[in-house]
Amino acid sequence: MATVRVVIYHSSGWAALTIVFPAMSVMFALAGSMMAASLDRYGPWAVERRLHRLLPALWVLVGVAVPFMLIGGMVWDWKVLLWAFPVEDPPATGFWLEGLAAMWYLRDFLWFVLLSPLALPLFRRFPLPTIIAPYLGLAVITFAGLTPPAIIRDLCLYGSAWLLGFAHHDGMLSPGGVLHQRRWWLAGVLGTAGAAWALTHPGPRGLDLNDIPLANALWSTAFILVALSVNPRIPSWRILKVLNARALTIYLWHVPLILLVVRLANTTGLPIFGWVGISWRLILVTALLALVVMALGWVEDWSAGRGLALIPGRRPRAVPVSPAPAYSGLAVSVPAPRSAE
Repeated sequence: MATVRVVIYHSSGWAALTIVFPAMSVMFALAGSMMAASLDRYGPWAVERRLHRLLPALWVLVGVAVPFMLIGGMVWDWKVLLWAFPVEDPPATGFWLEGLAAMWYLRDFLWFVLLSPLALPLFRRFPLPTIIAPYLGLAVITFAGLTPPAIIRDLCLYGSAWLLGFAHHDGMLSPGGVLHQRRWWLAGVLGTAGAAWALTHPGPRGLDLNDIPLANALWSTAFILVALSVNPRIPSWRILKVLNARALTIYLWHVPLILLVVRLANTTGLPIFGWVGISWRLILVTALLALVVMALGWVEDWSAGRGLALIPGRRPRAVPVSPAPAYSGLAVSVPAPRSAE
């Protein structure tokens, strides 16, 4: 659902969404929890497995964007190769300068994955100091007015969220865990501090937390402490399975599609802002995303080692099985039918 919130935010620009649901921090926290689980299961090979899940879907988008940029006049440079493994921001021009703007998440994700084999043992030896360290770095950047490279700033901004994912995996946010017992007052203190900083230091778009890094980090941590300590019963709705299995495809393609729809509006004179403009644009973006997901979403199945599916989450068809005959009180066992996927 975090991906859905991101699409709605980029389509509408509603700053309130960054407060009601700080989706990016939640995504990093969930990814950190899954990374810790992978490291426990596969050791250092977990890095390769994570990259294998991430990069193919990126390469599909890059395979479209980079040729268009080169044809459009972008000068060839070795940094173009960074689109294959974007540990720093690769060059972009024209339409794709905005269309690929959301790639910062993949850049940060790559760094967190690469650093996790070192970060997880350090976290388990010094959990609380490790979680606090990114806040201290972000505070220094903020109060000293520094402008470090984007990846350094983001490691400080989202590092605690990733480490809280480690804490979630290790049970520190579960009932009886050290953070679970203190989650409410910690969330209260951090949330109040984040709200106070945002109100006294608004960004160019007001209270949009994406423009206020320190408030973003504090408020998001408060949200994560509460959200990850709750284990609700999630309905097995197929739409949720589809969103989960196609989250990366949706994230990668939603910004280019939003820009295309905005250009359509500018060309035809259709409204862009207000409830009417936002509503029709969101409906059209959703429809286009559905087509992209059906056309390219199978790449996520392949990279995850799943059976390829046009629309994931389909239940296997029931295969009728005749009752097993009895012989001297013993029943002949019949193997369960295999999943259709």
